[in-house]
Amino acid sequence: MKTIGLIGGMSWESSIEYYRIINETVREQLGGLHSAKSIMYSVEFAEIEALQHQDRWEDAAQIMIGAAQSLERGGADVVIICTNTMHKLYDIVQQSIRIPMLHIADATAEAIQAKGINKIGLLGTRFTMEEDFYKGRLTDKYGLEVITPSAAEMEIVHSVIYHELCAGIIKSDSKQKHADIITRLVADGAQGVILGCTEIGLLVSQADSPVPLFDTTEIHARAAVEYALEP
Repeated sequence: MKTIGLIGGMSWESSIEYYRIINETVREQLGGLHSAKSIMYSVEFAEIEALQHQDRWEDAAQIMIGAAQSLERGGADVVIICTNTMHKLYDIVQQSIRIPMLHIADATAEAIQAKGINKIGLLGTRFTMEEDFYKGRLTDKYGLEVITPSAAEMEIVHSVIYHELCAGIIKSDSKQKHADIITRLVADGAQGVILGCTEIGLLVSQADSPVPLFDTTEIHARAAVEYALEP
């Protein structure tokens, strides 16, 4: 079994889910008392959040590079970044280490393609929904058509992520707002919806959507286990 290195803490609410899913998946695959070999480097999210909203991505990259290099030195065989938004820095972090990193959008796109879906809705932070580092990868590498909410709806999703979900706050009215946004994405032609922030799965589930939801936390965590258990 390979050792999985996790860059977590963004937020730790979703990092817990990564750890749980990875270990449950290993137990499903191997049975008995088996669990994952893993190392987590948990960053201080208040620092990361400030750098994100100040557009100081180069400074954020140095933190991510340091985390990845620490995991490599600690014996990790593969690294995953336990958040969608920070995949904006995927290329520069991957270039800083000799071991592979598993991109969350790749694992998600493969799951979408396996369902025969080609038009997909995307929820996430404003960075993920607006910028090209995520949508562009889905489109250019996998040929998916990606649709996003309106500007006002984007602000709702972004605000709920940072002010509620990352603080462990789950509100029924926010759940309903997300369900309504999903319904509008479906009306615009989405055949499925990506929960493109690792905290959104804490708020909504498949029962809240008329089309398949793709929980990136679960998909990414399971992809890490698949890699770790390859001969």
